[in-house]
Amino acid sequence: MPKPATKRRLWIWGAAGLLGLALAGFVWFQFWMVRPTPVTVEITALAPVTRVLAVNGRIAALHSVDVRSVVSGNLVELPIAEGDIVEENQILAQVDAAAQNATIRQAMAALDAALVAQQQATEIYERAAALGNNIPRSELEANVHAVQSAAQEVARLTAILDQAKIVLEDYTIRAPVAGTVLELVAEKGQIVGPTSRLLTLADLSEILVEADVDEAYATQITVAQPAVLQLTGSTGTHRGHVSFVSNRVNEATGGLAIKISFDALVAAPVGLTVTTNIIVDQRDAALTVPRTALVNGDAVFVVADSVAQWQPVTVVEWPADRLIATAGLEEGNAVIVDATGISDGQPVDVDEP
Repeated sequence: MPKPATKRRLWIWGAAGLLGLALAGFVWFQFWMVRPTPVTVEITALAPVTRVLAVNGRIAALHSVDVRSVVSGNLVELPIAEGDIVEENQILAQVDAAAQNATIRQAMAALDAALVAQQQATEIYERAAALGNNIPRSELEANVHAVQSAAQEVARLTAILDQAKIVLEDYTIRAPVAGTVLELVAEKGQIVGPTSRLLTLADLSEILVEADVDEAYATQITVAQPAVLQLTGSTGTHRGHVSFVSNRVNEATGGLAIKISFDALVAAPVGLTVTTNIIVDQRDAALTVPRTALVNGDAVFVVADSVAQWQPVTVVEWPADRLIATAGLEEGNAVIVDATGISDGQPVDVDEP
């Protein structure tokens, strides 16, 4: 059985060991707690800045029209095909006009009968007038009235015939403008009417890009802003400009319709996707920061004396990797590029890129 002195020595050594472990843990903990965090910074400097809004649009014709039939009936002729180039007033389709032709023949027959009646009334009046005072005045006035009535009937039936001929022209569908048959919807033998779109006719000599801009940036887009356009499948770019900005945001989509015209003639199929960079703002000298440097969108961390310091800033919010800082920073500030995990007053080890 151990002696009391031996027990005291064992307790002393045990306590010393525990104390040593505690001191080692404390030193280890302090070493890692005070070790500076490596960060990458960039030094702010004034430089030219271009603010760009990227949108996707599609090629469209500057002038296009949907052709419809203003009368209902069977489409009996369709002498064109998709892709055909047509001249203004060229026949595009023919609706069955048999019933309208019958109406015209009836109107012509009625007019012929009215002309005969007019001729008869005129002859009766002329004979009565030749008798002079040998016939009652009332009879002569009745003959005059008969001639006038016959003339009015001829005029009425002539108008009906003219109207029937005008309607007949509507059965022949002609090109309202010169252009290319962009899309052919109708088929021969189909029943068409005013609500039926037969085809789309477009002037492809001048094309543009139609796109939608998110309403968050709607107030930033104005007519005449320059743009750089790239057609899908092409490596080159084309210069252009905003030529139209709608005054109304689509409530369903939150998009603002715009049109972008090419500065030079470009050939491309309608409907082709075009990537467009609209140049919204150009500054000869401005400070910018990477988006990753922002904290809650209104502050960054700058490094001073190897310590991260919270710095409120004002930036122009924009869908880009770098943002223009309008307040809060000066030239020469060392801004931490990635603010993730950084806190105010934290020691840092600077690594400039």
